[in-house]
Amino acid sequence: MSLRIIHGWKHLDAADRGAAVALGNFDGVHLGHQAVIGQAAEAARATGAPLGVISFDPHPRRLFQPDEPSFRLMTTDQQARALETLGVDRFHVLNFDFEMASFSDRDFARVVLHEGLGVRHVAVGFDISFGKGRTGSPEAMRAYGEEFGFTVSVAEAVGGEDAKFSSTAVREALRDGHPEAAAAILGRPFAIEGVVRRGQQLGRQLGFPTANVFMADYVTPRLGVYATRTRLPDGRLLPGVANIGNNPTTGEVETRLEVWIFDFDEDLYGQVIETQLIGFLRPEEKFGSIDLMVEQIHRDEANARAMLTP
Repeated sequence: MSLRIIHGWKHLDAADRGAAVALGNFDGVHLGHQAVIGQAAEAARATGAPLGVISFDPHPRRLFQPDEPSFRLMTTDQQARALETLGVDRFHVLNFDFEMASFSDRDFARVVLHEGLGVRHVAVGFDISFGKGRTGSPEAMRAYGEEFGFTVSVAEAVGGEDAKFSSTAVREALRDGHPEAAAAILGRPFAIEGVVRRGQQLGRQLGFPTANVFMADYVTPRLGVYATRTRLPDGRLLPGVANIGNNPTTGEVETRLEVWIFDFDEDLYGQVIETQLIGFLRPEEKFGSIDLMVEQIHRDEANARAMLTP
């Protein structure tokens, strides 16, 4: 049975209600999130209920802190694919608007979880907060479960002694230029997905055609050059090297991903690709000439090929 994405919580068909759910933002679907989803999965097996995940779009931070720099770790499509690999049946995507933000923690439990989604079980993380003013806690959710007739489980922290696995830790690792540390928390490489746009075509003229993808709402990793693997629409996963930055040598200013897929020369314009950041090679720099830039790109290629060889 494949994952179903269900938008909203009002007037749902009976077939879309009654799941054992994990509740959270789940940006990244990292190993800590997977522990919460695992508890919901146990309840689903025990009760015979479908396994569901509840998340919010847009992320609540986008409503409350609209001027904050971009921070997302994945798109909704990437979230859905990650959840499907975990055996999730239903992905409940709830619109986080001013109505949702106005619910007290009790009203959220009653109106959304109980009356709207008809949940059988709710799994939450040890540090969850919910409801207006973020007044809800795991203990409050247990109390609401008893009141409204659903069971509740609370997942403990996952990670090392120094730091729990968290989306914040993933963002910090990426901003510091440590994609391997981010991957250790995520359980897979961080990946940027987007539509390939037309660029200046300079790379093609110089012998290394690049696919250009704008960063959109993704967190911005450390600017520079990375060894990458890019998944094409047909499922192929191909090695390459990418620059994330503003391209100071050629005068481009909008932060974007430019990936050169090795030994590949097919038309990708208008198609959606997903590029995994495997290792950081060097910071972005401005070169004195195009020739110097080309020499460095070939050194980057050699370093990336060595890093990506099993």
